[in-house]
Amino acid sequence: MKAQLVTRFKNITGDGGVIELVVWRVPEPVPPTTHGFKYRAAYVVGGVRVVGFDNERGKGDHCHLDGRELPYTFTSVQQLVEDFIAAVDARRSP
Repeated sequence: MKAQLVTRFKNITGDGGVIELVVWRVPEPVPPTTHGFKYRAAYVVGGVRVVGFDNERGKGDHCHLDGRELPYTFTSVQQLVEDFIAAVDARRSP
């Protein structure tokens, strides 16, 4: 099986920020993860990543929030989308 695109979303916000999420179903888990998804999600403002979620090879599932890298527990694509949106909403200007 080749990698299959599950979802892709990109939006340019009114303040010039970029919100992007891409999820692929992969034939083999990305080490050290055990699930069959490869993903990246980012909220970038002025060239600075404010929020990021990804599962980079060798690092596994993690997120980037306010300049800090933290562990992230991936449970499902739907939960990833919800967690990403919540993190972005919490950091967007009112």
